[in-house]
Amino acid sequence: MLLMAAVREIPWLAHAILPLAVFPYLSSLPFNSCRHAGVSGSLAALPRAPAYSGRQSARSSRAAAAPAAGRNPAAGAGPGRSVQRTDRPPAAPSGAAAPMDANLRLWRAEGPSFWQRLLLWADVLDPLHLLKSADEIRKARLLLESSEKTQSEPIQNHQTKQALLLSLASVHPDTGRIIPVFFRPPAFLPVTLPLVISSSLQLQAKQIFLCQFAFHAYTTGFTLLNGNCTTKDEENSLHQKQILFGVGAVSYAALLGAFPFVFMDRYTLKSPITHLIVKKLLPAPLFGLMSAFTVVAVRSPEFENGIEVMDRSGKVLGVSQKAGEKAVKETALSRGILFGTTFFLPAALMYFVERANTARTPRALASVRMLLIMAVLAGMLPASFGMFPQCGEIKREELEAEILSSTEETVLFYNRGI
Repeated sequence: MLLMAAVREIPWLAHAILPLAVFPYLSSLPFNSCRHAGVSGSLAALPRAPAYSGRQSARSSRAAAAPAAGRNPAAGAGPGRSVQRTDRPPAAPSGAAAPMDANLRLWRAEGPSFWQRLLLWADVLDPLHLLKSADEIRKARLLLESSEKTQSEPIQNHQTKQALLLSLASVHPDTGRIIPVFFRPPAFLPVTLPLVISSSLQLQAKQIFLCQFAFHAYTTGFTLLNGNCTTKDEENSLHQKQILFGVGAVSYAALLGAFPFVFMDRYTLKSPITHLIVKKLLPAPLFGLMSAFTVVAVRSPEFENGIEVMDRSGKVLGVSQKAGEKAVKETALSRGILFGTTFFLPAALMYFVERANTARTPRALASVRMLLIMAVLAGMLPASFGMFPQCGEIKREELEAEILSSTEETVLFYNRGI
């Protein structure tokens, strides 16, 4: 009823929502690469890239047939000579369990505690990783494939560590594909910072709606491209569901974020109490709540259909709805805390700045506000990403009965997503 009332009262809201100019672009991105690792998506395979690590690499290497003799590089090498291919890792033996992806192995080895995850995310979020080319990313993945690090061994070699950081910043652990540059984790801060600053300004309702619409549209695309991509889609409709849920969640979040200002302007409520509630107290919890809501909405197929869980060796044991529910819940909580704190803390600090009269002009106050927002967002981003383990753990007794009967391990693992 609130949504209908707001659109009826302000015709420009309907005109702003109907075009949804941002989502034709989002629909062209590889959302349906997040179906199942074995289902082809709209994101094409990397050109000239070998099969990467993880479940896909092992499955494809086991299923691939031996090359023809005429195409074998060793065929023309002559007697006593052999040519060894170095553009791909050695195939797993037939019947062996698919190894866990290098990204998830690193999170298990280097990120058991919050402090370790915080420091690791601080390195991964370095914007300089965005300048690396696709060839450099592929070489980093090949280096990781050729290394013989165990799951519990800390990374000591500098070159291997840099390759792992680049892999964490650029490659999805479920599909082994390179994430589009604007939706990689290092791009999150540079893209969202101006959107958060513009959304926090005391503007008119229409401007606030457009700013929050752009913000939630980007974070929705980021969530889809960095979530868990092992969800099975038996009806082949996951792509359509994600687009539909994304459009609805972004529109609802932006409209609800602007509605208090619409209500105050419509009924000319200018009292100090109303101003305090609408412009000081309400934006922070509402912005954080809507950020968490969009995560739950666009990743709802994960707890409806389930995500893959694996043992310590990387062997997939089944699909669990409870693991998907836990992954989405943890991601939504961390996202809500991130942006709720980013809105609340600068506003609270600005109260003391105004009381101290250190910034006496409106321009100086605006500059201080922007600096505070930038500092809080930059500090909270690695903390929120590292709040929960990236390689999530779930106890055996919490899983479904069909998974319980397939393993005796007490703890199973899954990719939580970002």
